[in-house]
Amino acid sequence: MAKRRRLSAPDASEIEAIEEGFATKPGINPFDPAPGGVAASAPPIAKVSAEAAQLHGMASVADRVEMARDKADAERWRAAEDAGETVLRIPLAEIDRDYLRRDRMQIDEEELDELTASIRTHGLRSPVEVIALEEGYGLVSGFRRLEAYARLNRSEDGFAAIPAFLRRGADSAGAYVAMIEENELRANLTPYERGRIAVLVAGQGVFASVEAAVDALFGAASKAKRSKVRSFAAVHEGLGDLLRYPNALSEKAGLKLAAALRSGGQGALRSALAGADPTDERAEWRLLEAVLADAGPTSEVKPRGGRPRQVTRLAARKLSSGGDLSAEVAPTAVRIDLKGRSLDPDEVEALLALIEDRLG
Repeated sequence: MAKRRRLSAPDASEIEAIEEGFATKPGINPFDPAPGGVAASAPPIAKVSAEAAQLHGMASVADRVEMARDKADAERWRAAEDAGETVLRIPLAEIDRDYLRRDRMQIDEEELDELTASIRTHGLRSPVEVIALEEGYGLVSGFRRLEAYARLNRSEDGFAAIPAFLRRGADSAGAYVAMIEENELRANLTPYERGRIAVLVAGQGVFASVEAAVDALFGAASKAKRSKVRSFAAVHEGLGDLLRYPNALSEKAGLKLAAALRSGGQGALRSALAGADPTDERAEWRLLEAVLADAGPTSEVKPRGGRPRQVTRLAARKLSSGGDLSAEVAPTAVRIDLKGRSLDPDEVEALLALIEDRLG
């Protein structure tokens, strides 16, 4: 059995030595000064902790700077997105290319082949423009680029979606103006295509009249050019459904036809076109030229300012029993149009009799 050790109380000198030893050791807080104003030396772990705290403070400042930068970038992105300046990749299947009535009536296959080859080699240099619809997107500009992408997508990978600017807040009028401006800059429309699109968008109710449509769609053009557009609009209104080669009409030929239409020659011109089968644009123009020659020189009625009087389209009326009734008034002719309603010959004869009684 082990002997118990006998404990003895320390004397005064031993207690004094222990107290001196405690005085030389660091305090609990390594940054507190020791007695006498001299800082105590900190152990290594305290130094590491202090340095980590300092680094954490510096990192917090850097994080705040980065967060502020990210916030500014996000605000700029949202502003660009709202302005339609950001580019999205939109699947071709989600784009309605017939959202607008196209101003261009035909595509030059040779030019389209060149565009397709350029996109295949160099990519799409200029995105198309679309607006968001309830389902998918509507094409505003870039019809040929979209067609080139569609053709490439049929045989190659990587063309299932096309880069596009998403235009926000664009109304129909603005969309048509954008389409016209793009085609006027990239590839000039024919004179007939300019007049035709003005008639079509006015007929859709986008603009109050053909005159207003021409002024809005071709606002950057000179007065003389807008006057020519109106003349070709009259050609489309009077003969567009019968002309086979309207894009081949020169400005001079279109102005002659417009003058003849305003002078009451619509009936003769339409009869000649309806009973003919021209094989090309030259044959069609010879046919029209013969009618113009038989009619003799035309005299335009010009109001003050020298501009020819235009066809006035009256607002359409919806009939309670069905159908839309509209009319167009020219200096020497009136055309009444009834759509969405079928009348038998007796009813039409009765209407003509009413008009005859009214006009005497």
